[in-house]
Amino acid sequence: MDAKVLAAIFDVLPDPAMVVRGDGAAHRIVLANDAARTLYPLSGGEPLLPSIIRRPEVLDLVAASLAEGASGEASWESGTAQDRRLQATSRPLPRGADGARLALLIVRDETDARRNERMRADFLANASHELKTPLASLTGFIETLRGHARDDPGAREKFLGVMAAQAERMSQLVSDLMSLSRIELNEHIPPSGHVDLTGCAHDVADALSPLIRAARVKVEITGVAAAPLIGDRHQVMQVTQNLIDNAVKYSPKDGVVRVEILSGLGAGQAEAVRDPGALSRALLSPDTVASAQYVAIRVSDEGPGISREQLPRLTERFYRAPGQTSQTPGTGLGLAIVKHIVNRHRGGLFVESAAGRGASFTAYFPQA
Repeated sequence: MDAKVLAAIFDVLPDPAMVVRGDGAAHRIVLANDAARTLYPLSGGEPLLPSIIRRPEVLDLVAASLAEGASGEASWESGTAQDRRLQATSRPLPRGADGARLALLIVRDETDARRNERMRADFLANASHELKTPLASLTGFIETLRGHARDDPGAREKFLGVMAAQAERMSQLVSDLMSLSRIELNEHIPPSGHVDLTGCAHDVADALSPLIRAARVKVEITGVAAAPLIGDRHQVMQVTQNLIDNAVKYSPKDGVVRVEILSGLGAGQAEAVRDPGALSRALLSPDTVASAQYVAIRVSDEGPGISREQLPRLTERFYRAPGQTSQTPGTGLGLAIVKHIVNRHRGGLFVESAAGRGASFTAYFPQA
């Protein structure tokens, strides 16, 4: 094969790759591809390998390949703010034209793969835990109804009501898990439809009216979207419903949940803090041009607010704030679903909260 073609193939490899030459005790990088030059400061010449990579385990791998013709791998944490997990692979190469020993060093970023492994393990552990509590409750009540409560109509009616509630909780958990799985499956495919966010907010408020009345909370919707957003109406409805549902859940009796529809916003305007004394955090920020315009829904409650240490964990799956119990309504997946839907729409999610004065969540989507 033509040398230029081989050089081009080496250059387009996705992982950083370097050819190292053994020059006595010195090991020099004589060739590097584009990915390696992006990751490391290889500005020119033939730099010494230890001046570029200072990990002893990596240097030992390369030394073994050059001196003994051995192959090997080593992993390490980057220790930087991004906390990357990297793996180096060293393989011996045939000697160069001048007789020098050569080795190929490839560095692979395994951060996402390791993170996904941990997420899967955590997901299974949390899902099992969330299902175990209602299942244990159902099993206990069934045993009681088969025993001394068999002929007690009052106890039977009470226990059946609790069992129905636990069965509904499991059903909701399974439904949320399936919904999250479907969203993640298509998260890389941006939607293309046009959605009226104002209409979605009113439709959701109508659908939740029995829950709102039972909670003795008032929902006020203000603002009209001047333009539709680019999105999937069903998923935008899910976002709106989860945000309003959460606000109703944490509002006091006779409280007010305020739903505000905004349009023609830049990302900075969508994340503007309204209460100077409030805590705030961007839970998801869009990766887009500064001139992009967004349609936003801001949902505010009058609940206890959210503490500083809770803010980073709000969109974690199954996360429950301190003080909540297994009897607290909800599956702990609502905000995780919101985040993944907003991410699919290439939008953003922002929270602002003040202790004792409630919390506000803003989800914003690209404007059509």
